Amino acid sequence: MIIRVTLGLILTAASHIASASLPDFATIVEETSPAVVKIIAQAKAPSPVAREQLEELEQLPDALRRFFQDREPQAPRAGGTGSGFIISEGGYIVTNHHVVAQADEVIVRLSDRREFDATVIGTDQRSDLALLQVDADDLPFLQLGKSSELKVGEWVLAIGSPFGLDYSVTAGIVSAKGRSLPTERGENYVPFIQTDVAINPGNSGGPLFNLQGEVVGVNSQIFTRSGGSIGLSFAIPAKVVRNIIEQLKVNGVVVRGWLGVSIQNVDRTLAESFDLDRPRGALVAQVGKDSPAELAGIESGDIIVEVDGEQIEVSADLPHVIGLIAPGSKVPVSVIREGKERSIKIEIGALEANEVPRVVASASEPGTLQALGMVVRDLQETDENPSGLRGGVLVTKVDDESAADESGVRAGDILTRVGRTPISRLADVESAIERIKPGDSLSLRLIRQGSPLFIGIKVPEND
Repeated sequence: MIIRVTLGLILTAASHIASASLPDFATIVEETSPAVVKIIAQAKAPSPVAREQLEELEQLPDALRRFFQDREPQAPRAGGTGSGFIISEGGYIVTNHHVVAQADEVIVRLSDRREFDATVIGTDQRSDLALLQVDADDLPFLQLGKSSELKVGEWVLAIGSPFGLDYSVTAGIVSAKGRSLPTERGENYVPFIQTDVAINPGNSGGPLFNLQGEVVGVNSQIFTRSGGSIGLSFAIPAKVVRNIIEQLKVNGVVVRGWLGVSIQNVDRTLAESFDLDRPRGALVAQVGKDSPAELAGIESGDIIVEVDGEQIEVSADLPHVIGLIAPGSKVPVSVIREGKERSIKIEIGALEANEVPRVVASASEPGTLQALGMVVRDLQETDENPSGLRGGVLVTKVDDESAADESGVRAGDILTRVGRTPISRLADVESAIERIKPGDSLSLRLIRQGSPLFIGIKVPEND
């Protein structure tokens, strides 16, 4: 009997300890949910029959068409739902761009069932954010927290309308930070927060909360093979949201910082060839002509490791950081060049809302070269050279199982540099090879289908 009582006390105490360690989600939901809204986006979508009737009316002469004006078929309404939240006084509401992008009419529904017609102040496709406004007073609103202080493993929760089920609450943990999910256009300006919070269609645009009840992200995407949650959801960090929403509120459009470089990741072989202690940074493969980077003295082959105090661990970090810097700002950029780190002051350029970033090389820009295990020759006028470069040599053959083959060099590549030696013609190859020693790790710069690329290559040891 004594054992039973003692065991019961232990189990009860353990239960109390476990309960005390769990987050108080109920209080967070009670305090924040009044500021979470449902977004109803409606768009005109003519049915096939209505569309055919409209086409027939358009073919009638003007004198006859006016007799049928009152009988023109009306297009039925189509639309979808999403989530959002009130961000400040004045009825400003944050949601996703993709929730309202095709809408002719947007309705906002509050938790008390009140509905308001919303005006779209502006949207930003690159970040998938939109700012709406409703004409209402004394609305509750939420505060943006510091997403930079989030830690992997930390509790977070979401409120939204998955599959139209209003004000559903789900919780989980932060799975990772700084996830890169390039868009269809290859753009990458959002360092997403990855969570295992159950997010489904209809949650888009809703808030992601920390345990202080602050919005640390806006739920935007899920990875799924079934159409439902499988524990991989992604939210736009509050740091990005704050920047984008302020621009939309003031200007209606978003302008981003722009550097004007093509970049790639640094792998182990490239790190060795550039005398790095480990793979890190963004390797500059090409510098745009008259770009902020070129004007400041950035060169092809530089490895950017820090921008304005922000560490650049992988190449995807660079657009995340640069995009949030106000155009015209002068910031320090740390690069590794010839094995030494140096600081360069750069005035950040501007990438307009609808502008497609391009890096155009100078026509006389040299590059890099390497010729171990491959056959090369001078470029001829008949050779396809879409980048417009003057110089380099054409790879005509790559030996099977050679160092070049194993490193990924292909026939048809234009080699423009080997190591730190620029190659403008075949005669430069000999001088470059003289500097190579067995066992060296080298970087090759080549042009492939018009795009610059660095490849690391390991020189075989002598048998």
